[in-house]
Amino acid sequence: MSLRLEEIELIRRLKYSYSRAIDTGDMATVAGLFAEDATVDYRGGSYHVRLTGRDAIVAALAGMFNPQFVGSHTVHMPVIDILGDDEATGTWTLLDYALNLAEGNKTTVGAAIYRDRYVRQGGRWLIAHSEYDRVYERVYVDPAPGLTAHFLAQRGAA
Repeated sequence: MSLRLEEIELIRRLKYSYSRAIDTGDMATVAGLFAEDATVDYRGGSYHVRLTGRDAIVAALAGMFNPQFVGSHTVHMPVIDILGDDEATGTWTLLDYALNLAEGNKTTVGAAIYRDRYVRQGGRWLIAHSEYDRVYERVYVDPAPGLTAHFLAQRGAA
């Protein structure tokens, strides 16, 4: 078996950029990471987000990742398969923390398994489909989150 390491690294950078961009509210970057007809299907224990189209995905994420939200999403242990010159798949482990100040400090901590499909368009790898299922999810109210830094409050979209 031959691995196309340069293509794999480009896809790793794509997914890492996605995680960083959502946590910092950088929706311009998020928009540049998805194919125009992309789809997402995020299945959590307390939510289910299913969207079609880059614009709908970016709008929904912009609504979630706002100045009343604190998040940290990291992806690990990728298994990326290059299926052809312009198509690939990836499986990732997600570890995340989310604090929603607007909902009384509702806190979600968990892990999930992402299954993505990527396409190359215009010489760039893009997310064509992204989905995940929770491995576990813990939701609770943190009465005193003790924030000493809050990136989205300072620089996130309103």
